[in-house]
Amino acid sequence: MASKSCLTYGQRANIARNPLTKRLLQIAEEKKSNIVVSADLTTTAELLDIADRLGPYIAVFKTHIDIVSDFSAQTVSGLKRLARKHNCLIFEDRKLVDIGNTVQKQYHGGALRISEWAHLVNASVLAGDGVIQALAETGTSKDFEHRGERGLLILAEMTAAGSLAVGEYTEASIKSARKHQAFVTGFVANRALTELASRVGGAEEDEDFIIFTTGVNRSSKGDKLGQQYQTPEQAVGNGADFIIAGRGIYAAHDPVESAR
Repeated sequence: MASKSCLTYGQRANIARNPLTKRLLQIAEEKKSNIVVSADLTTTAELLDIADRLGPYIAVFKTHIDIVSDFSAQTVSGLKRLARKHNCLIFEDRKLVDIGNTVQKQYHGGALRISEWAHLVNASVLAGDGVIQALAETGTSKDFEHRGERGLLILAEMTAAGSLAVGEYTEASIKSARKHQAFVTGFVANRALTELASRVGGAEEDEDFIIFTTGVNRSSKGDKLGQQYQTPEQAVGNGADFIIAGRGIYAAHDPVESAR
């Protein structure tokens, strides 16, 4: 299960079976960037402005679209346009967790229309494998307009102090990912899951799940609400393929310089 981090992004792209994984790795190789900017901004204008400014330097632009107070068709069209302009993916950090029928409707429809514009979305196995199965059925359906262009990250771990996303929960995340490799691109995790994945068993020889590590910040160790940070060097050393940074970049005096 371990990410093949001993290989370059380009080498991994060449052997990737999941089409979105292949595209993500190709972007990282072409742009020489493994940065995911987490843009927790609350208006469309702010969101699109920072996406346009940072787009040339990042691989993925991460949103929390349900905090955008004026979300509309303009938000969607702007994100899609900037993703094409800057050759980056959009990741909606929705953390889907409900019964399968509900998450299908949340992902493919509803007010947010996530599947229309987000290349990646994440979900938790807290409600069981049915959540991942439901999303995978939608994303790999022959009738799905964006088949092969969308993927899922399973929330295997979190950086919040006291998180219960550990142990058996993380093991269940790995098992679920292996069952749905056609749609599951990887995990949100604080480290490579190599050791835990070996204990779980059932790995395929050529599997390569991408590790996204959140809570990356050069200058802060945490905040008063329980967020715990690690430096980019620590994250990569722990096995991250892509590092997710938020306030440390978009709230910096010079966000572009910070991203560089």
